[in-house]
Amino acid sequence: MFFTLTLQAQFQINGIVNDSKNKPLPFATITTSDNANTITDVDGKFILSSKVKINSFTVSYVGFQTKIITVSDHKKFYQVSLKQKTDDLKEVIVSNENPALAILRKVITNKNNNNPQKKLNSFEYKTYNKLIVTANPDSIMGRVDSSAAYKDLKKKRINIDSSDYKFKEVITKQHLFQTEKVSQYQFGNKKLKETILGTKMAGFKQPVYEIIAFNLQSISIYDPKYELFETKYNNPVSDDALKDYNYKLLDTVAIKGRNTFMIYFKNKERRKAAGLEGVLYIDQENFAIAKAVMRIKGVLDISGIHEFEYVPEEKIWFADNTTFKIVKGKNDDDIKILGETIQFEGDAEDAFTTRKKTASDFTYVLSESNNFDIHYNTASPIKDPSHYIEIKDDASTKSEDFWNEYRKENLDIKSQRTYQLLDSISIKKRIEKRLGLGRKIINGYIPLGPVDLDLKKVISYNNYEGFRLGLGGITNDRFSKYFRIEGYGAYGTKDGNFKYNLGSGVLLDKKTNTWLNGSYTDDVREIASTVFAVDKRVFKIYDPRPINISTFYHYISWKTGLQTKIIPKTEAVFELARTYVEPKFDYIFNLNGQSYSNYVMTTAMASVVWAPFSDFMQTPTGRSETEKRFPRFTFQFTQSLPNILDNDFTFSKIDFKTEYEKKYLDGQKTSLLLQGGYAMGDVPITHLYNTMPNNLNKETIIQRITFSGRNSFETMFFNEFFSSEYLFFQIKHGFNRVKILKKVRPSLVLVTRMAWGNMEKPEQHAGPAYKTLNKGFFESGLELNKIYKGFGLGGFYRYGPNQLPEFEDNIAVKISYVLDLGL
Repeated sequence: MFFTLTLQAQFQINGIVNDSKNKPLPFATITTSDNANTITDVDGKFILSSKVKINSFTVSYVGFQTKIITVSDHKKFYQVSLKQKTDDLKEVIVSNENPALAILRKVITNKNNNNPQKKLNSFEYKTYNKLIVTANPDSIMGRVDSSAAYKDLKKKRINIDSSDYKFKEVITKQHLFQTEKVSQYQFGNKKLKETILGTKMAGFKQPVYEIIAFNLQSISIYDPKYELFETKYNNPVSDDALKDYNYKLLDTVAIKGRNTFMIYFKNKERRKAAGLEGVLYIDQENFAIAKAVMRIKGVLDISGIHEFEYVPEEKIWFADNTTFKIVKGKNDDDIKILGETIQFEGDAEDAFTTRKKTASDFTYVLSESNNFDIHYNTASPIKDPSHYIEIKDDASTKSEDFWNEYRKENLDIKSQRTYQLLDSISIKKRIEKRLGLGRKIINGYIPLGPVDLDLKKVISYNNYEGFRLGLGGITNDRFSKYFRIEGYGAYGTKDGNFKYNLGSGVLLDKKTNTWLNGSYTDDVREIASTVFAVDKRVFKIYDPRPINISTFYHYISWKTGLQTKIIPKTEAVFELARTYVEPKFDYIFNLNGQSYSNYVMTTAMASVVWAPFSDFMQTPTGRSETEKRFPRFTFQFTQSLPNILDNDFTFSKIDFKTEYEKKYLDGQKTSLLLQGGYAMGDVPITHLYNTMPNNLNKETIIQRITFSGRNSFETMFFNEFFSSEYLFFQIKHGFNRVKILKKVRPSLVLVTRMAWGNMEKPEQHAGPAYKTLNKGFFESGLELNKIYKGFGLGGFYRYGPNQLPEFEDNIAVKISYVLDLGL
């Protein structure tokens, strides 16, 4: 597989360039007589395509003698061997040091003068993009294999394998997947926005927006972090790039009539993290990037090519074409990408097995973009610049006249058949409906006609209710796109009580996902638990922590509220509620000489999650977060409303949390969580803070073994601490999975948690015995997750001022389970 491939080319030759010792020469320059050029990949291979007949081509490489190869009519593959020469390119030596380093320093120094997003106040252009998943049929043998099985030297049966033959038949007629889009890019006030004018996806009437928003490669070649297939690498022209990369001057090449230095770069071997390698073509006059080839070679072979056009009026190189390609590398495990549109199978089950090549060995992803209608220093305002991507409401319904206007070339027969065949297959196999079903199941719903049944409500267990059996759901778009009804009913086998909820909502604005909601609930809840109204619904096949909880309060609540994303980069919930509360444990709240065993709370609440660094996409169905970046912040304020609807208490509560996550190129990940709360006024213990305990009050370690929580103290006993104000901090560092056996690949996670708290009015709370967190609580441990089939094991140790006298009481052993859905 090679860096570039032009499917529409009429003339094409392949080859490989080696030295005299038969060692491949990466990034050698291949030039035709009409000045078309390409370069060899890291294995010395090349493919050269042209719409005119190729009579000859020139192969050059720094330090080697240039060779001119004559093309024969019936020869498609050329093996070129270059002889080394003693003299180098003296004309490009700019100092006594490595000339490539001197050139790169000038590139870095002049970045702001050459980067369009720094030099220009504004610009706009349109882009046509086509992405295909396909294979080259000429690479596939296409034969029918047979094998015989014998028993006692007698032929038992014959196995026929025609998969290669069938795959070649399919790929000769069509691509495996295909999508097109036309976008308008606008830059102004240091922000870049993409507006998708038209989109077309084979097999789908409504496009899959997640694939459209998938970031294959950076738009700007000058970004400090260059992104390739949603992984960020230090850019070889970033301010600190020289510490990460080695550089080598390969050649001087003319690009668009201007002389350039051809510089090879590769991450330094001393750095363990994977890095980019490739070639930069640097303009010899202004030290701007005139062309760039960026590549990662690993379990997937990924390459991105940026081509530019020189604009004399603005004295800059502006993006012209980009190409992105993925082919299979060397991987032992199956890899699924683009929402499982494409799967690369593992190479072998063990080190001694040679696997027969399958379709995935020949399959590749190719995305090509062409820019046009470019305007510089425009005065056009950008509408809603906080949206990184906006998809027009009619983008998926464009006519063929629209596509013929913007396509660089008319679709060939193979691409036309791809739309026809995949559309018919999609209808026949109900692919869109099955995709919608899969999305709902992942979120915990099963659609039944106009209602989505809630899987979370079917069965659960806790120490107060026993087995909680129920049924719940919410209406879907088949019922109405603008109105919804939801509810549930549940029965506890231990407490013998029935609980239920009934609610409804009206859509006020589709683009901002604004809903006006109302509900009535009669249920129970864990005491002193913190719930952020804006937290996303998380579906778990099991939720281990509630199993161990025995202290609940019964509540009857009326609520009305507004749910919206109208503020850029936020999601907010505003709510008014009247709640009757009855603790289901021995508890009295004392206030001004009066004792309360039950009470009424009328409150107003505002909850907001703010993701200032994330990218958001505006689609015809609403606004969504396309790239989750950190840090992100959640704030929640609750205020009681005195003398309204029989409210008993006056108080305020402030809750917040900050999340941060950093992923490393070698597979490691660090995550931080800072969370806190402050309750002011007269607040009963049911609505204070317990700082997330998850340890049983049992005598031995073995008896205390349960499932671990996500962000809970595994060594803190239930109801051990209560606070009216607290601060919680957690740090986790996960290492890359270690392969022990084919199906045993555990991942080690180091965990440290700590919390501080205080109880301001302890005299108000009569009933449970508890301690405070004035001196802090500390625990550390390690998790060995996904040891086998998602199951893992963790161990935690409690230390510090609240350490217990008996050593074994400070230890907690927990079982973990991670369900990997490949998302």
